[in-house]
Amino acid sequence: MKWYQLKEQAAGEKRLLCLWFIYRMFGEQSVRFLVFFITLFAFIGAKEPKRCSKKYLSIIGIKPTFWNSFRHFLAYSNSLVDRMEVFAGKYNSKKIVFDSEDDKKMMDEDLKNGAFFICSHLGNIDIMRAFLFDEPDKHVNVFLSKEQCKIFNNFIHRLEVPTNATMHPVEDVSVETSIEIKDKISNGEIVIMAGDRISKHSTNCRVKFLGHNIQIPLGTFRFAQLMECPIYFVCALNEENGYRIYLKKFVGTGKKNEVIEKMQLEYIQFLEKLVKAYPFQFFHFYDFFE
Repeated sequence: MKWYQLKEQAAGEKRLLCLWFIYRMFGEQSVRFLVFFITLFAFIGAKEPKRCSKKYLSIIGIKPTFWNSFRHFLAYSNSLVDRMEVFAGKYNSKKIVFDSEDDKKMMDEDLKNGAFFICSHLGNIDIMRAFLFDEPDKHVNVFLSKEQCKIFNNFIHRLEVPTNATMHPVEDVSVETSIEIKDKISNGEIVIMAGDRISKHSTNCRVKFLGHNIQIPLGTFRFAQLMECPIYFVCALNEENGYRIYLKKFVGTGKKNEVIEKMQLEYIQFLEKLVKAYPFQFFHFYDFFE
């Protein structure tokens, strides 16, 4: 079973609106208290995602106990609360730090002319949007599944909050999309696309990750290479007092296929290092490993 065969209902529009109402009435801690018990209830009945979580924990070297697997689920649920705050424009950007100030300075310079960020389902990439809210002149283009686009666009519309982001369905990427996005980047806009979820609509390639075979979408890396702009790998990981953002700028020269292969390799190395450091924040609840 692949991720697109699962119904990702945890972040459904009605659930987000319900949590938002509780958040406004009783505050963040009340929401997190409620989310704990909702997650526990969902976890008990989530047979297949629970099996996949335990398989992943075994691979990463963590004993796949009931508690450890539940921690994995709970980390995901708490990331959804943070995501809700970001989409509502309520997340405090002062709780965001960069692991390397040198990388941040490099990124700030590149952002003046547009950039392409390849993210993953490790941590919470929406935290980057909270950081970018402090730069309202910077427009962000985020590629999500059609269902996620619908959920978050409707949520933002219902809250009537200003946003500097546009959601694009990843399933609808075409030649026309490439031309449109390249023009946007030329105008200084930013693009964010995941590089760790295979697509049933495009070619996928097999790589080694944590000593096991996985598949990643070749299209993401081809798309990034076509944009002819600065490319960054990015992860935002939750820590005790907020989020830490890790960046790695990709620099590739040579033939097109060689550049794409190098990009994939460096991306996997970047991701593998951070997964080992933050194992409970790798949010794949399907059989990621072949």
